Amino acid sequence: MKRTAAPLFALTLIALLHPATASAYIGPGVGAGAIAAVLGVIGSILLAIVAVIYYPIKRMLKGGKAKNTRASGSDKTAK
Repeated sequence: MKRTAAPLFALTLIALLHPATASAYIGPGVGAGAIAAVLGVIGSILLAIVAVIYYPIKRMLKGGKAKNTRASGSDKTAK
């Protein structure tokens, strides 16, 4: 088993390291579209992370201010 694996590994390594010419052409429109798609996916992931972290903190901060204004307003009406 070891004797057959070594030549196969060497042949695979040579095939992977040997440069070949490209048979296809990607135009600027397709390239720009691919870049835009990748950046869009990365951006949406980052925005999802920000939403998960930022919005609960924002709600907590707004909730604290609303409680303070309600408490001070109820003191004024009680007097």
